[in-house]
Amino acid sequence: MVRAARPFVVGFVGRSGSGKTTLAEAVLRRLVARGYVVAALKDAHHGVDLDRQGKDTWRYREAGASRVVLRTAERWAVLVETPREPASVEALIAETGEVDIVLVEGFKHEGSFPRIEVRRRAAAAEPPLALEGARPAAVATDFEEPGFEGVPRLDVNDPDAVADFIETLLGAARA
Repeated sequence: MVRAARPFVVGFVGRSGSGKTTLAEAVLRRLVARGYVVAALKDAHHGVDLDRQGKDTWRYREAGASRVVLRTAERWAVLVETPREPASVEALIAETGEVDIVLVEGFKHEGSFPRIEVRRRAAAAEPPLALEGARPAAVATDFEEPGFEGVPRLDVNDPDAVADFIETLLGAARA
């Protein structure tokens, strides 16, 4: 498989508790099984620190390092301080490396890439994001609801169908 210069990006958006991560993880597994190299990018709305107080990397950050790189035999990580403003979604996508597809979770109003809104009946008390003006490329859901007229409807419990839809979008983008 020949990789494009820029990966194909597709987002999963939805309200808290809608199952975005569950669906994106299952779709990622299917895409990898089909031979794609896939990266995941998640936007967290709460403070997350992958470093622990007293550890060497924490000590370097506390000493003022703007970037700390950590390597183990299994993986490596880069911790980048962003004191002025959060990194943009485009800057983060550029950091995903040589991949075919980037699955983005969150960033519902940032970046220009197709998004799949995840809706579940159990978490449907909140209105769809589509009503806020962001028209999704598709809705992955387990119930019928107004507000998605003309938007492809995918079964949220069928990650193979969602992966098929992403492959269709990818094919159209590369055509």
